[in-house]
Amino acid sequence: MVTAATSSSSNAGSYTTIKETVTFEREIKKSKFIAIAGPISDEQSAFSFLSQVRDPRATHNCWAYKVADQFRSNDDGEPSGTAGKPIQSAIDSSGIDRVMVVVIRYFGGIKLGTGGLVRAYGGVASECLRNATTCLIKSKVPMGVEVPFDLIGVLHHQLQSFQVENIRQDYETGKDGIVMISFIVDFDQVEKLEDAIKANCCRELVFYKR
Repeated sequence: MVTAATSSSSNAGSYTTIKETVTFEREIKKSKFIAIAGPISDEQSAFSFLSQVRDPRATHNCWAYKVADQFRSNDDGEPSGTAGKPIQSAIDSSGIDRVMVVVIRYFGGIKLGTGGLVRAYGGVASECLRNATTCLIKSKVPMGVEVPFDLIGVLHHQLQSFQVENIRQDYETGKDGIVMISFIVDFDQVEKLEDAIKANCCRELVFYKR
């Protein structure tokens, strides 16, 4: 059973994800559970990751993933709500985003019951994520500002101090003596950069953000 949900805990400015694929294995009442977590960017990359790590020989390949405020999970034949949702809860509790966790089960002959399955899938998923190396990713914002020619040097000094990326100049603005300078800046630096530019240029400037 596939389920989808929306989370309200996403942060548009930055997020924590895992650096690389990590695996955790545990045997529970003769069933082998292997949790595999990997970084993803969207639904397409999630299903690509799933196709790479799932084992068609296994009894179940259960999974969940989170991308921003979107969750999806799948019980893959286990009783409804006993596999995908516990994996999803483990992801949510970890605070990690843009991640998928696949838990592969090889049935060992002993049934675990509903509660046992929830603990097994949620537990191995949590341990897997705890073992992962994480990193903070800052979102980037494309910006632009129109400035007179005589302020280009002042503006570039401010842009360099904020370590912006992809600086470009466009003189075809249709306005005499005005150049459009576009760049990409960290989300959490947008307001500070605007304030610094205004303070140092001492002019009314037009900013553009996407």
